[in-house]
Amino acid sequence: MNGPYLIADQRFRDLILTNVHLRKISTGHLWTEGPVWFAAHQCLLFSDIPNQKIYRWMCDGTVNVFRENSNFANGNTVDRDGRLITCQHGTRSVTRTEHNGTITTLADGFDGKRLNAPNDVVVKSDGSIWFSDPTYGILSDYEGYKSTPEQDHRSIFRIDPHTGDICQVATDFTQPNGLAFSVDEKLLYVAESGSSHDDDVPAVIRVYDVNGDNTLQNGRDFAILDKGLPDGFRVDCHGNVWTSAADGVHCFDPQGVLLGKILVPETVSNVTFGGARGNELLITATTSVYAIHVNTASATAPRAAL
Repeated sequence: MNGPYLIADQRFRDLILTNVHLRKISTGHLWTEGPVWFAAHQCLLFSDIPNQKIYRWMCDGTVNVFRENSNFANGNTVDRDGRLITCQHGTRSVTRTEHNGTITTLADGFDGKRLNAPNDVVVKSDGSIWFSDPTYGILSDYEGYKSTPEQDHRSIFRIDPHTGDICQVATDFTQPNGLAFSVDEKLLYVAESGSSHDDDVPAVIRVYDVNGDNTLQNGRDFAILDKGLPDGFRVDCHGNVWTSAADGVHCFDPQGVLLGKILVPETVSNVTFGGARGNELLITATTSVYAIHVNTASATAPRAAL
């Protein structure tokens, strides 16, 4: 088969295109993360955490700096009103970029204590904002500012869209990382990336049932990676999970069966769907960003504006 593919299940052939190539669309970075697609502007935003910058890639191949001094920005997403939501290690906060360019802090503490270092973030259809809070951004001065954790746990939090109140929805992680909802939002997938510093922690994506009141229950293992650890990931319109890994992007079906891999020459940190027709997989991977067309698309429709 042509292309950088490893086929584990024949169903993977229906999700990929054999006549396309993996393209490197930006390089020269230190550690890329947080890819998010803005359809109205036909652009991808992504973070270079150690360089404290958010970059913008346009469909014409142009790459420029969207934000200098990003406070060690990591994960990014877009809210229901088309505004950029960002996890910032430097300020240990989750922020929102308003349409006029001002930045609003949405969360920087819980229970009277500073957050650890918000890492990745997703917005539910009701407008609530869910984010992970591991300690990676305070372990050293490379991706934030070295500091002692104040929180008792490394948790998943939810920000209420109406009151702005912050609640803790899951605490049973060594290091929670990427997160995404299923197509019907009845499930929340969360990466456990604690194996980065502890070999006894399994490299697993966990899944929870989402109750009507936005509480979580029945946490269980969804899929185990055989190369590296899970970081960021996305769910496609068929319910498949496309996750970062050491050797590329792994694709699991809704039951957690490995369908196949897109092999990438650098360790992958995160992915998102985008491109002019929404059928490109955009991949942040160590020093570079890659793109490849696929035969699927995001579980959620692109939203409007910056």
